[in-house]
Amino acid sequence: MKASARQSPARSPGQDSTPDAPVRAILGPTNTGKTHLALERMLAHASGMIGFPLRLLARENYERMVRLKGVRAVALITGEEKIVPPQARWFSCTVEAMPMDRPVDFMAVDEIQLCADPERGHIFTDRLLNARGQAETLFLGADTIAPLMKTLIKGVEIETRPRLSNLTCTGHNRLSRLPARSAIVAFSVGEVYAIAELIRRKRGGCAVVMGQLSPRTRNAQVALYQNREVDYLVATDAIGMGLNMDIHHVAFAGLAKFDGQQHRLLRPAEVAQIAGRAGRGARDGTFGTTGECPPFPDGLVDAVEEHRFDPLPFLWWRNSTLDFSSVDALYASLCAKSPHPSLRPAEPATDLLMLHTFLRDSTLRALAQGREKTRLLWEVCQIPDFRKLGEDSHIRQCEQIFTLLARKGRLPADWFKARLHGLDQTQGDMEALMQRLMGIRIWSYVAARPGWVEQAEEWQRHTRMLEDTLSDALHERLTTRFVDRRAASLARRLEEADSKPLLSAMNRAGEISVEGHPVGRMHGFAFQPDPETAQADQPLILRAARRAARSELPRLVARFLHAPDTELELDTQNGHILWQEAQVGLLRPGPNVVTPIVHVRDAEFLDSSQKDKVHQRLAAFIQAHIRHDLAPLYEAEAAVAEHPALRGLVHILMEHGGVAPCPVLPPLSRAQQALLSRLHIQHDTTALFCTRLFRPQAMALRRLLLGLAHGQDMPALPPAGTVSTPLPAPPDRPQRQALLAMGWVCAGPALLRLDIATTIRQELRDYARQGPRPLPVALPSRLGVSKKNLPSVLLALGVPLRLATSLPRTQPGPPAPCMILPPPPVKKQKKARAFTPDRPKPGIRTQDSPFAILASLRGHL
Repeated sequence: MKASARQSPARSPGQDSTPDAPVRAILGPTNTGKTHLALERMLAHASGMIGFPLRLLARENYERMVRLKGVRAVALITGEEKIVPPQARWFSCTVEAMPMDRPVDFMAVDEIQLCADPERGHIFTDRLLNARGQAETLFLGADTIAPLMKTLIKGVEIETRPRLSNLTCTGHNRLSRLPARSAIVAFSVGEVYAIAELIRRKRGGCAVVMGQLSPRTRNAQVALYQNREVDYLVATDAIGMGLNMDIHHVAFAGLAKFDGQQHRLLRPAEVAQIAGRAGRGARDGTFGTTGECPPFPDGLVDAVEEHRFDPLPFLWWRNSTLDFSSVDALYASLCAKSPHPSLRPAEPATDLLMLHTFLRDSTLRALAQGREKTRLLWEVCQIPDFRKLGEDSHIRQCEQIFTLLARKGRLPADWFKARLHGLDQTQGDMEALMQRLMGIRIWSYVAARPGWVEQAEEWQRHTRMLEDTLSDALHERLTTRFVDRRAASLARRLEEADSKPLLSAMNRAGEISVEGHPVGRMHGFAFQPDPETAQADQPLILRAARRAARSELPRLVARFLHAPDTELELDTQNGHILWQEAQVGLLRPGPNVVTPIVHVRDAEFLDSSQKDKVHQRLAAFIQAHIRHDLAPLYEAEAAVAEHPALRGLVHILMEHGGVAPCPVLPPLSRAQQALLSRLHIQHDTTALFCTRLFRPQAMALRRLLLGLAHGQDMPALPPAGTVSTPLPAPPDRPQRQALLAMGWVCAGPALLRLDIATTIRQELRDYARQGPRPLPVALPSRLGVSKKNLPSVLLALGVPLRLATSLPRTQPGPPAPCMILPPPPVKKQKKARAFTPDRPKPGIRTQDSPFAILASLRGHL
């Protein structure tokens, strides 16, 4: 692991090189104001330095100091970043990067109990023993280190501070029932992602904090939480070190962690360090378990609540007075024995293991000759392995760096640039971005080492820019995956009391926003959630929409009631009534064809009174719509009000929607017949009908009304404007009756409109009254049928024909054409002709001969 960049002479335990400078310790649980006090004390001196356990904390407090003292007076020193103005007086550092050879009036180290950390403890122990300010030295941390501190530091002044608020255990809570402003702590990346995904689905989203994130990404995620864009934080135990946030409750998703060597249970002091993030200032906090976490062991809850923990039994130590005369001497000095029983030799860290590996390489040993090269080798061994891709990979990389530095004195710019190749890509998933970030952090560390890289300042700026770019991309990925800002905001507002109304609005297009977040739109009187909303978020959106509808729906209904008829539409294919293209009602069978019943479509937001008003408005629209499209019927009804005989006929037409079965008409006077004619009401051998109802718009409405009245699907209508359409197969009896009710008759291979069929039948009857006549030339086009099918159509209409016949072989001439025969004789026959052919030429005796027929046709050519 990393050690200090520069080593200072070690003091023996109990020795202080500056007896007049007091050494103090402010110890106690979390939320005691220790760090705040240390910053105040430091800035009260002419110069000072404070070491933090995390780069994130060093950066955070650097920015606080800049706000108080100005950017020119404050420095930031971490492994990867150095901002040191020439006139800097106060320094914010990571513990590893503290420049121990720089004299300052005030010196402080935060989280000093990390002297007992197996991985980094020897560095903190070195600062405990050797870091001193010329006027004041201050150590901050947990009071578990107090006994050992008294043993190791002669005359140390220890002040124990109580926690400013209470910390209480609330037991176990389900993840979906955790209170707002909760932090859920897990101990692996997989667990963090799984919990974050569940929180997003249930509560709208969460921020994510892990040790693998860069400081910029962690700051951005923390800002999501602090700015209340989300109410939940899912984190590893990285939040236990000095991250001061507005956390009300800490929920443990597990009680075991992997500490780099083994899986083990959390120690009580570690539980307290993490749980202590709940409650800030004078506000109390709570902690508990969640998910599949087992209950807290017996006695642990009392220990955390009462801040009672066993004192540390020892501290980790490694010699910091190093011998750089040779690599062997260096290794021997690092392996020196502990000077005190309370100091246990540290386990071999990464840097020591790497040095041991380099000692077996003859090439590297040959390069590491002399004090300066030996010191350089040790500094290269201290390059942190952020990527954790494997010891061999990191060793090979450090071998290259040392070889270049030993032979050339600098890392060439081209070589350094090649190492950054591919690390500037912002594509890929979160894991890929984190690996690139870790790679960038290694090269940021290398670029920050004095004298290692050509054009160092340029590469320091470049690596910092790359880290910021990747950090922003990672933050965006995390936010996209684990945060639904709309749902998170709504979830928070929905938890508030009903007495606090939601701020909602609906525009003219029906789009609804709640608390400034679009949640969907009203489609008619039914709510449609935003289609981009995940299915799991639908209940949350519906809850918000229901509350918004309390105030918005009355305005929507009022707008509907005053809407002009042009905004309403009846779909004649299915009977749906549409308002602004949204279904709000539908038609159902009524007492007769032209009086259907209006049904309001079910809508969860409409109450009974609103539904009644909507029904009345729809009923008025449908009545006006039917009266408009079937106006000839209503005009006829008014016109025959004073004629009882005709009133009955029109009533039959009304009941049947304009085409009524009526084989025989009752006796009518000429005046009555004339009135029916003026009203466009005709009679055929099978039906009574109104010809003005065969227009496309009226025909479509009549089809819909007939289908409702008969409770069946009516046949499809021919294209609008046509008078006939081919019939591929003869329809059955119910279909023939349905077609006739709509105004169409089946005529062999064709379907004819009833009024056209009636007119043609009457005209041809009058045309052939005086004798057989050939088919008129324009007849096929009038009927919309082919010449080939015309005879079959006419025969199906009841027109008497003599089909075309060929002459005997002995008789020359063309075949005899198809002829229309006179109708059967009747007692009274109206004399009306549609055609007046020329009389036959004299001299032709055989009336049926081809020559007589040609003579009759001459007058029509």
